[in-house]
Amino acid sequence: MSERTSSSGRTALRVLAHPLRSRLLAELRVHGAATATELAAALETNTGATSYHLRQLAEVGLIEDTAEGTGRRRVWRAVATGTPEASAGILDADPDDPDDLAAADWLARDYLEHFTDRAGAWLGSRADWPTPWQSVLGLEDHLVLVSAEQMTALREELVEVLERYRRLGQGNPQAKRVSVYTCALPVDPTP
Repeated sequence: MSERTSSSGRTALRVLAHPLRSRLLAELRVHGAATATELAAALETNTGATSYHLRQLAEVGLIEDTAEGTGRRRVWRAVATGTPEASAGILDADPDDPDDLAAADWLARDYLEHFTDRAGAWLGSRADWPTPWQSVLGLEDHLVLVSAEQMTALREELVEVLERYRRLGQGNPQAKRVSVYTCALPVDPTP
């Protein structure tokens, strides 16, 4: 069984393109390892559905059993880091497969909805945060003029910087977890 495909031939991309599964993976990435019961409570669903969908995610290698649980109380954790689109290539859509393309489109739109929810929550609660945080968190955009090759290099540099800062805050009691979203969008019309 490849890293990309389950025994039934479903790609990780198609397995993840499901509302509960995408939220389960996001919950494990943001909040860390958890049981099906804990995840069901956090996502306001039932444990049966949660357990089923966790097994589907595990089957394609997006999450794994930590082996820390006992009996039926399994503890799950996310395997890949970052956004689903950047997960070690296992979520790349096959351009010749309409099901993969549809799954990739659904997942991108779901990701956008999740981002919109997170950004809206920040706007609603920013006044409750200390002033230094208010001035450095939130939405901003930067216009750059780049070729496709330069955009590739820019993206790689941003990933390196984010990885470095992921490690820098560890062990610092004043550090707060922050989601940094990157979204390069074209300004000019399609050539």
